[in-house]
Amino acid sequence: MPRPAPVLAGLVLALGLGAAVRDGMDRWIDRTDLPLTLAETSQEMRGRDGDLLRAYQVGDGIWRLDVQPGEVDPTYVAMLIRYEDKRFLTHHGVDPLAMLRAAGQAIGNGGVISGGSTLTMQVARLLEDGPTGRWNGKLRQMRVAMALERRLSKEEILRLYLIHAPYGGNIEGVRAASLAWFGKEPRRLTPSEAALLIALPQSPETRRPDRFPERALDARNRVLDRLFSQGALTTESLNAATQQKIPEAQHDFPRLAAHLGDSLRSEDPVGHRHDMTIDAALQRSLERLTADAARRAGPNLSIALIAADYTTGEILASVGSPDYSNAGGREGYVDMTRAIRSPGSLLKPLIYGLAFDQGLVHPETLINDGPVAFGQYAPQNFDGTFRGDIRVREALQQSLNIPVVKLTDALGPARLVSALERSGAELHIPGGRPGLAVSLGGLGVSLHDLVQLYAALANGGAGFSLRSEISQPRSEMPRLISAEAAWQVGNILAGLTPPPGAPSGVLAYKTGTSYGHRDAWAIGYDGRHVVGVWMGRPDGTPVPGAFGGDLAAPVLFEAFGRLKPGFDRLPPPPPATLIVGSAELPRPLQRFRPRDAAFAEPADALRLTFPPDGARLALAGAPVTLKLRGGAAPFTVLANGRPVATGRHDREIALPDLDPGFSTIVVLDGVGGSARVSLRLDQ
Repeated sequence: MPRPAPVLAGLVLALGLGAAVRDGMDRWIDRTDLPLTLAETSQEMRGRDGDLLRAYQVGDGIWRLDVQPGEVDPTYVAMLIRYEDKRFLTHHGVDPLAMLRAAGQAIGNGGVISGGSTLTMQVARLLEDGPTGRWNGKLRQMRVAMALERRLSKEEILRLYLIHAPYGGNIEGVRAASLAWFGKEPRRLTPSEAALLIALPQSPETRRPDRFPERALDARNRVLDRLFSQGALTTESLNAATQQKIPEAQHDFPRLAAHLGDSLRSEDPVGHRHDMTIDAALQRSLERLTADAARRAGPNLSIALIAADYTTGEILASVGSPDYSNAGGREGYVDMTRAIRSPGSLLKPLIYGLAFDQGLVHPETLINDGPVAFGQYAPQNFDGTFRGDIRVREALQQSLNIPVVKLTDALGPARLVSALERSGAELHIPGGRPGLAVSLGGLGVSLHDLVQLYAALANGGAGFSLRSEISQPRSEMPRLISAEAAWQVGNILAGLTPPPGAPSGVLAYKTGTSYGHRDAWAIGYDGRHVVGVWMGRPDGTPVPGAFGGDLAAPVLFEAFGRLKPGFDRLPPPPPATLIVGSAELPRPLQRFRPRDAAFAEPADALRLTFPPDGARLALAGAPVTLKLRGGAAPFTVLANGRPVATGRHDREIALPDLDPGFSTIVVLDGVGGSARVSLRLDQ
């Protein structure tokens, strides 16, 4: 029987050696230089409900999306741990039992049957991109794994695996893999999908379903069979999973509101996630709508659209072009919601609203649509015809040019520009000084800013700055016009005839066509939402025959149809709104006359529209033809004081017997009006 002292000494020595080994192991693990665990992940644009709108590849072209374990189907997580590392939650980075099992299987079968790597060891290899088979590589993985377990929680380690696991090509992480192979987030996965995502990282290139479908299928089924043998799957689940097909190709990653996402990314290039106000389902629907509309309109035409809730200022959808690529020569990479274009007639509602507030006119006021000149500027209607006296309501609904230029002259172009700037619009004015032509689109402005302007009109004359991120504060805009004037404008615009097949009276909307048919517009609003549509060519070349009413208005109404099942009713008039007929208006409002027109000639006064004063004409044996506007027949014509025509009722009068040289032509009408020009006539 051995003596107690030597046994005790041996035990003490063994314990001491064990402690020394343990302490040495601890120091060895603590001295481990860990790889970076904060790997770059894709910048993400998320919709208002958290849906992924757009993700950007990381610098090396990899799709690697951030994810938390709680954002992944718990069944997949349970299957992953059960298959790869069933003691993951209890070991300290290395599982001795798994390594002994793997070694025994290798010896007994003459080759590797199963690996002994834990999920933590796999994370160590993924972070360092290290080798898997050599002993020095395996030893390094074990050391890093044990160090990771000391510094990170199990959930943090699992998250690193879910972000870095390879799934073939440039796909890393379970979110990127689920989006690429199944076209969906990994929140809900079938057992078949979960098994494929477990099998792929073991050999991501040789099991890619799009290149090696049979290998991918076999690998998935082996995962299912083992989980079934372990009791993790029922017979019914196994049968259903093995019958499910594997994907044949990768899905495209979402790319919704691409231009808006690019803009936000350029403003904040390091921000990891932008939570946008965009409604993903609506955005997807309106992108299809605009693509269809562009195809119908013809080659090289682009389209842009913005839909917003004007009660909050939130942009719900933003389409910068019908195709983000350059397909069809449409220059789809250009964001036409921000492009500076001529607004055509879209500023007219604001001008009328300002005129209502200034007491210049009322919707029932008569205004003359006839020839007029402001110095060298003589505006014409789009169709070249005149309508004489017309109600202001009809002048706006028919989008006549001459009445609105008269109102702009009375208001002053600077007042119009000031109102536009208060709306938040960034204006591009040729020459820097506004003239009367700004009322007909003689400046540059973007679709975004025009929608913001109409949002203010819709919101009783004072709106919010449009915003595209949930974190942006709601910024109130200065009041543009009174609530009464805003309602009058909306009431007039709601009376426009809608496109064929569209409901009437539900939208207050305005169309516009810029000079040379370069831009076709339609913007409208109901009781809550505002939508703006632009169509044209990004390079600014004309589109012959393009009109806002024909091209853009149908898209506007269809966009509202996709926005919601019905229309929100336009608001009732404010209590102080003056709603009367023309005859009941105060006398100064019954007919428009500028404030300084107390001694001006009447709007229907006699005018000589041809020849112009100071003209030099070649006779060449032909008569000189006078063209008259206004006045009352009969007309008398004097040439240098001599009557050359009397008792004429027509408004084009030929004078065949004029002498060469300088002449003064005077026309008298039947009520004492007159008009005169001086001419030089050459033989």
